[in-house]
Amino acid sequence: MSTDDAHFQVTEMPVIRALTKAAKQALLTPGCRCRTAVTAVRTISVSPRQVTSDASFHSVSFSETDHPKVLITGGLGQLGVGLAKILRKRFGNNNVILSDIRKPPSHVFHSGPFIYSDILDYKNLREIVVNNRITWLVHYSAVLSAVGEANVQLAREVNITALQGLSNSSLYLVVFFCFFFGLHNILDFAAEHGLRLFVPSTIGAFGPTSPRDPTPDLCVQRPRTIYGVSKVHAELMGEYYHHRYGLDFRCLRYPGIISADSQPGGGTTDYAVAIFHDASKNGKFECNLKPGTRLPMMYIDDCLRATLEVMEAPTEQLSMRTYNINAMSFSPEELAAEVKKQIPDFQITYNIDHIRQAIADSWPMNFDDGNARNDWGWKHDYDLPELVTTMLNFIGSDSRLAHAN
Repeated sequence: MSTDDAHFQVTEMPVIRALTKAAKQALLTPGCRCRTAVTAVRTISVSPRQVTSDASFHSVSFSETDHPKVLITGGLGQLGVGLAKILRKRFGNNNVILSDIRKPPSHVFHSGPFIYSDILDYKNLREIVVNNRITWLVHYSAVLSAVGEANVQLAREVNITALQGLSNSSLYLVVFFCFFFGLHNILDFAAEHGLRLFVPSTIGAFGPTSPRDPTPDLCVQRPRTIYGVSKVHAELMGEYYHHRYGLDFRCLRYPGIISADSQPGGGTTDYAVAIFHDASKNGKFECNLKPGTRLPMMYIDDCLRATLEVMEAPTEQLSMRTYNINAMSFSPEELAAEVKKQIPDFQITYNIDHIRQAIADSWPMNFDDGNARNDWGWKHDYDLPELVTTMLNFIGSDSRLAHAN
């Protein structure tokens, strides 16, 4: 082991520590007009024992010893909650810890272990990993593409509500740097403690100079949104840590993810969720992208299963550390035509959002995920007809129940 490697094993990078400290100080300067609550949110280390009463992290039974112990950070989004559900089903309820800096809804809190975890607080993260014997870490934290570029209420999207006094443009820069510092904390302690680390990426990691139809795993990326830049940064840093420090880093580039469990959140591909809600409720939908705008998409069940499968894949089967995954590719007019098969009177109109359209025009039209299929056997279950039927059944049944109530 080199001197640099030995130093890395005992401490996080001093440059990152210094930059993190500077960022925290900057957030508290008078010019930021930040509330003093930022200090409490960002610097206080809390006990990692804030878990459900039936969790037993230090008394692992013999039957559990072969299972990974999983921590999901930034876990209160639909992907974090959904992944926790399938991981608990596979590995046992107490072997999967969901975490965030927000208070969880009651149904999430009572579904399994939940813990406070601040990714900007290295000491807090280390205590959680050590005390709970974590072996896998899934890091969910992102700002949606169109939301970021439009500079609207970003504090809510990244759980930093104490920063609402900032201007929108300054707020987005703060959000980006928090993501940057949090990612480096995650990388540092994952390498230090020998964790298997998953960090998601997206179609937003590509740009207008990338091949678009299809987009391979390895090609020119150069995204033109801060969202995409942050994703490329995460991909490259994870691969660097893998080659430099031996970190077991794994990453999937998600296409647009479609789910009936949540409302559209402002992303460029969210029209493909909103259309089902509006079709079920009103029988019509106004789309903010052009009719022929083709983008890769995936139903959430396929997305979560792909995440589990790549995490379980033997290391020797992985020819790379960042993979494209795909299920289908369609345009708004193609999706609308499929919806009309189920709702014949459905109507779609178009009112183009130029920010979202510009982002969509720079993204892949179709993902080449051949390496994922060849290396670890990825295979999707949902094509466009199955997606439309499933979404309308879920949302339609919820609408009928609400109407009856």
